[in-house]
Amino acid sequence: MARPAKTVDGQRKPGVREQAVITSRANLLRAATRVFAKHGFAGGRVGQISKAAKSYDRMIYYYFGSKEGLYIAVIEDIYRRMNEAEEALALDEHRPVESLETVVRFVCGYYRKHPEFVTLLNNENLLQGRHIAKMQSARQYSSPAISVLQLLLAAGSAQGVFRDDVAVHDVYMMIAALGYFPQSNRFTLSEFLGQPIDDPAASARWEAFVVDAVLRTVMREPAPNNESPSPHGETPSWQKPPPPPPPAKSSSATSD
Repeated sequence: MARPAKTVDGQRKPGVREQAVITSRANLLRAATRVFAKHGFAGGRVGQISKAAKSYDRMIYYYFGSKEGLYIAVIEDIYRRMNEAEEALALDEHRPVESLETVVRFVCGYYRKHPEFVTLLNNENLLQGRHIAKMQSARQYSSPAISVLQLLLAAGSAQGVFRDDVAVHDVYMMIAALGYFPQSNRFTLSEFLGQPIDDPAASARWEAFVVDAVLRTVMREPAPNNESPSPHGETPSWQKPPPPPPPAKSSSATSD
């Protein structure tokens, strides 16, 4: 009898049927993410999801038990994917300032690049967290991010660059709020402010502002030269002035 194939690290590769199940379930999750993000939990129909996934209604009930079970799986999946992306960041506790900046930029960028994540969280908050409360692993999805911030804050405090009286949950909420708010309100804010807040230049400017706000909150009092201390003797990127804007183009030639 043939033995199951193994990967390079010794883990067993899924068989043909097992891989088909994994693929079918993943297709339903992706389709459900799009449908629920567009129509919400109440408006998203099982038939819409199965059609978008090129599957059958019965497979939704087979894999997820119910429409609500599928919706909860979608919420879990979007958190899982964000966690996996964050875990891939190259962070160095010996460089806490730079590493915290990396985390802040990641969060802002992730919300910006994944509007379905923001929309689904908006919908779930409108439902008062009814479904996320049923997730068995809800707190597990915030734990990695909290742990990373705790490590960086402790390292920065030990090096004398971060305050030691800042609560990690406050920093977590500050980063999440400043990254999330402009994306969840981008349409109304763009109208109120009279300019698109989600174009590349505006997004880069806001991201730099958030980095500055977070680091100024956690840093100790500035050094006498008015620059925050750096254990590496360099000015952090968040303190460097932004590049000057390009010169304005003349709309018409002038004559003497």
